[in-house]
Amino acid sequence: MLREPLISLPAGTTVVGEALRIPSDTPGIDLSLIHKRPASVAAFSAERTLVIVHGATYSSGSLYDVPLGGFSFLDYLAAGGYDVYALDVRGYGRSTRPPELEQPGDRNPPLIDTAIGVRDLASAVDHVLERNGLSKLSVFGMSWGGAVAGAYVSRNGDKVVKLAVLAPLWLSDRAIPLDTGGALDCYRLVPVLETKARWLNTAPSHGRHDLIPEGWFEQWARTTLAEDPWSETVAPRMLRATNGPIQDIRDYWTVNRKFYEPGDITVPVLLVHGEWDVDVPLEVARAFYRELVNAPYRRWVEIGEATHMLLLEKNRLQAFKAIREFYDETFIPAR
Repeated sequence: MLREPLISLPAGTTVVGEALRIPSDTPGIDLSLIHKRPASVAAFSAERTLVIVHGATYSSGSLYDVPLGGFSFLDYLAAGGYDVYALDVRGYGRSTRPPELEQPGDRNPPLIDTAIGVRDLASAVDHVLERNGLSKLSVFGMSWGGAVAGAYVSRNGDKVVKLAVLAPLWLSDRAIPLDTGGALDCYRLVPVLETKARWLNTAPSHGRHDLIPEGWFEQWARTTLAEDPWSETVAPRMLRATNGPIQDIRDYWTVNRKFYEPGDITVPVLLVHGEWDVDVPLEVARAFYRELVNAPYRRWVEIGEATHMLLLEKNRLQAFKAIREFYDETFIPAR
């Protein structure tokens, strides 16, 4: 029997959370924010305030707030003294789903592209800055969310202290697995309960038996499906995921067309990557890292025995620690 890691939040730490809904820049579209913070702290500095965005398939609740082993990524950050806001881009999680997502997928073109992701992230950042009375905060994004976060920071560096990304989508001279080919509908249906085999198969055979601790996948899958009412009615056990990010793979990432310039990022950057990541392989991450030429400093952390979904795997705490330590460091911009 596999055992969960014997690590917990610091003794006496209490994390409190709330579900927020904020307006987007589009009438009728509201955005969901999961907000978590330490119960003992009410006011936070720019350096201790984070806005987080998810990837192309799963929401922030799915990726960052399932309490595996007793606590989630958001819990870990909040317990470390951070005021954390995890955004669901429109069409994901508990944010408003545009009306096109309620229709058969083949009736509309791919929905929710990277540009819309950047706009929704901008709405979330501006809301948090106003709510907390701040002029800056830090940003985190994973996979497609790493591209969204990178693009946002490249254009809004005056509002950002630091940027951390996990396996950000970037230019690739070969196929990106997220795009399985064929015509693209407005959205795709993801058979969540059947994804474990594909997830494990991205790791070498010798590393699959203990990659996901016992019970973690099932807990994650239940939480993920619960966020989409279609999973019980229209499309049982299926999750709707928008195809705008996949259209952008075809329009940008695999045709050597940059959606934004990493060289325009002028804040410290952390890149975290998993050894067994086939979705954003080593050479893609390396190409992105090389372009961060104007960051005051940049850091690469490679997590061994980890896939693209490393925040939900046995070695997740290595990534948690690296990310929190990066944000913990004092950065004084040159004058």
